[in-house]
Amino acid sequence: MPIKSLIRTIADFPTPGIQYRDVTTLFKDAQGFNGVIESLAQRYRERPIDVVAGIEARGFILGAALAHNLGKGFVPIRKKGKLPGQTHQVDYALEYGVDSIEIHVDAITAGQRVLLVDDLIATGGTVLGAIALLERSGGAVEECCFIVDLPDLGGSTRLSEQGVKHFALTSFAGH
Repeated sequence: MPIKSLIRTIADFPTPGIQYRDVTTLFKDAQGFNGVIESLAQRYRERPIDVVAGIEARGFILGAALAHNLGKGFVPIRKKGKLPGQTHQVDYALEYGVDSIEIHVDAITAGQRVLLVDDLIATGGTVLGAIALLERSGGAVEECCFIVDLPDLGGSTRLSEQGVKHFALTSFAGH
């Protein structure tokens, strides 16, 4: 499957020097999108996963489709102020700023095994924040999965250093 060829790179977005890897071009390609979901589903179908969590916004697209394919529930991890109920919140650093994410306090049942999904891993700040939220909620992250790893930004190394299992379908060098 030519995943890389279906991902558009946009230079200097959202700030100068960033090479933004735009997976929306992959999502609009039916064969490519279906292939990504099926590849991930094959990896996780026999794993002990109770629920899939996805990080706003592209992690929602992947996570919901993957949860459906696996016959599991889906838990959204949203940006601050977007969830209506009581939430846990964490601040995290991005490669180009700081942000906050939240999860409903009752989204995860104590002991649930969670597959955490996002479109890509860059510096690792977002996913490490999401892991903290899931663990605060009583969940255990089985693995984190991504379409793209940007290894030069160090996020996958940070996950490895913290003992977090992770997987990406492809990678891109550079920023």
